Amino acid sequence: QVQLVESGGGLVQAGGSLRLSCAASRSIFSINAIGWYRQVPGNQGELVARITGDGTTNYANSVKGRFTISRDNANNTVYLQMISLKPEDTAVYYCNAEMPYNRIYWGQGTQVTVSS
Repeated sequence: QVQLVESGGGLVQAGGSLRLSCAASRSIFSINAIGWYRQVPGNQGELVARITGDGTTNYANSVKGRFTISRDNANNTVYLQMISLKPEDTAVYYCNAEMPYNRIYWGQGTQVTVSS
């Protein structure tokens, strides 16, 4: 089992930057992959970025070149650096841990609001 705590969300103007943090309650070496998802009420959630244990990353097309996912193994934290933010990036952002045996855990989410 793992607990995930997101932080770093907030209100920012278009073109601005934010860095989201996902702190895990255990070593992230034991986690197969950690992803950032976002959801707007009424819409289906989408995968924004994901990083595996070996550091392989993938991104949604809509954020490529603007968002960067990284991991700090010493602090059991995964970050999502977001630059050039757009109003359409407004959503609740969740981090997700993929554990062995297909166990999935979610954080509580952090709101990102980008004003135009």
